[in-house]
Amino acid sequence: MSSGELLKIEPLELKFSFELKKQICCSIHLSNNTEEHVAFKVKTTNPKKYCVRPNTGIVLPRSTSEVIVTMQAQKEAPSDMQCKDKFLLQSVVATPGVAAKDITQEMFNKAEGRVVDECKLKVIYLPPAQPPSPVAEGSEEGFSPKESMKDNGHQNGSEAKSVISRLMAEKAAALQQSIKLRQELELVKRDMTRSRRGGVSFILIVVVGLLGILLGYILKKS
Repeated sequence: MSSGELLKIEPLELKFSFELKKQICCSIHLSNNTEEHVAFKVKTTNPKKYCVRPNTGIVLPRSTSEVIVTMQAQKEAPSDMQCKDKFLLQSVVATPGVAAKDITQEMFNKAEGRVVDECKLKVIYLPPAQPPSPVAEGSEEGFSPKESMKDNGHQNGSEAKSVISRLMAEKAAALQQSIKLRQELELVKRDMTRSRRGGVSFILIVVVGLLGILLGYILKKS
């Protein structure tokens, strides 16, 4: 930024993102922080290459103005991307009420008692903007790694739920089988108990019968 007596100029370097066969624009911002009407004029060392609008004008007191510089489409790019073109912005106090169409070259001629501010602007070429990086290898179009991780998380969660459900079903089946085996074991125990009781009663009957026969035989003999 240039902070002269009359105008503040920004930027001091005109940066153009150079592209072949394409017009490129850059703006110059002028600020008048004085109480004077200030006339300005923009000159360039290569007028055929650049279009300046407006190239002359009036900046009112405590106000701003903007100048648009357009570089014409170029057929060739400089090998070193260096540019020697320059601009010169001149400013001078103007009579209140003067219009832009009334500005003449004589107003910027240096003479006794007349202050003419001058500011030189450089031109810089910048390489064109790089295209966006391609999609990372291995990822599908429109499918981000974050979405992939999210989907994998859902899939893993579903598989875990399936495994847990299967284990719970197997556990319930094993529990039911255990209960069934216990019930069958109880039935077997009851049958064995009954068989033992029945066996003991039969033996007693047989013994009693034998004793009765033996006693009858003895009594008969006697």
